[in-house]
Amino acid sequence: MFGVVFPNRSFPMDISAFLQIDTFHWILDMNTFVGEAYDQVREVCIFLLNNFTLPPDKALSIYIQSPGSPFLFCGAVTLSRPSAVLSLPWPEPGEQLQLTGADSTPISAKIGVSVEDLASLPSLDVAAEKKIERMAMKVGENLFNFMQSFCGVDGSRLIVPMDILDRWFKKFQDRAKCDPQYLKGFTL
Repeated sequence: MFGVVFPNRSFPMDISAFLQIDTFHWILDMNTFVGEAYDQVREVCIFLLNNFTLPPDKALSIYIQSPGSPFLFCGAVTLSRPSAVLSLPWPEPGEQLQLTGADSTPISAKIGVSVEDLASLPSLDVAAEKKIERMAMKVGENLFNFMQSFCGVDGSRLIVPMDILDRWFKKFQDRAKCDPQYLKGFTL
């Protein structure tokens, strides 16, 4: 049905490495895979195997769960996108962290795989969305710092020249034209 590889960490693993919860859900216990260093595993490559046909309106979704935290969506594969390398942004362990469950087994981080309706999923390009978000934040910070250097204070108000946005935008465009590496600095 599917396989996964943790780049620089594992050989390809098929579905047999996962515990099947029901017909459409599987769990990989990260304790059995890497122990407590789960948060060092930053990427997973998931792929559909040749003999598996996923319906066109379905997706194979990947979720991660730190101990004591809810599952977090990371991405998915579909028939039109049969493989993907996904970032694993492990959340901090939950506040109610217990080291063992009721039966004294250790609670660990997990990777969940689920067959779901494609229409019900968020955007499949989570990494690109995060990259755009980081870039927007850095551009906004650049604008703020530029404006702050021209600010005056009048009581509780900041006073800036009327043409400050035009000046910043011209400087931003000129620098991007002169230095092709300049904009790449905003995406790191």
